[in-house]
Amino acid sequence: MNRILIAEDEDRIARFIDKGLRANGFVTTITGDGGSALAHAMTGNHDLLVLDLGLPNRDGYAVLRELREARVTLPVIILTARDSVRDTVAGLEGGADDYMTKPFRFEELLARVRLRLRTAGAGTAEPTILSIDGLTLDLRTRQARTADGRTVDLSAREFALLELLMRHPGQVLSRGQMLSHVWGYDFDPGSNIVDVYIRQLRRKIGPDKITTVRGMGYRTE
Repeated sequence: MNRILIAEDEDRIARFIDKGLRANGFVTTITGDGGSALAHAMTGNHDLLVLDLGLPNRDGYAVLRELREARVTLPVIILTARDSVRDTVAGLEGGADDYMTKPFRFEELLARVRLRLRTAGAGTAEPTILSIDGLTLDLRTRQARTADGRTVDLSAREFALLELLMRHPGQVLSRGQMLSHVWGYDFDPGSNIVDVYIRQLRRKIGPDKITTVRGMGYRTE
């Protein structure tokens, strides 16, 4: 499950990007200033950075420069209102992997995010199909297939939740862990949204694929 860092100081834009990426199965972190963006990007906990240039504290160029000087290879997509050729060239020559200008269409940003993630992961042995006890999950088509050969279409949230469980077979995942990975931290920890989605998944893939561990959470095995 890919983690995207969004460095954007305009709250409306940041939340728009955040909502769209989460709806498509990504885990996101939002930061509104350059110093925090740099600190988050240095941790190695993210797979891609969407970077505004006009950040307070440190501008996007400074963040990008310090990342590359530290040999951090995190893919960076600059998303900015600066649309001059000079700015575009400076961004790309400074180490950005892509450059988009505002206003923008989310569908284009999503396509570019996916492209950069595929390019970054091209040399790895990341599996494209997860399998547990006859149940398979295709990470490319985002479909599940049951042991009796049924193909199951999943919503973005269902897919993200099932992928999380299948990447940790036999491990009990708490509701809090699932909330933070699939929904982020916007939801009330006391919400029953995880249980609702587990019920939906069981209806689609079978009642015996996800086990309830009372008082602890859920697991696949």
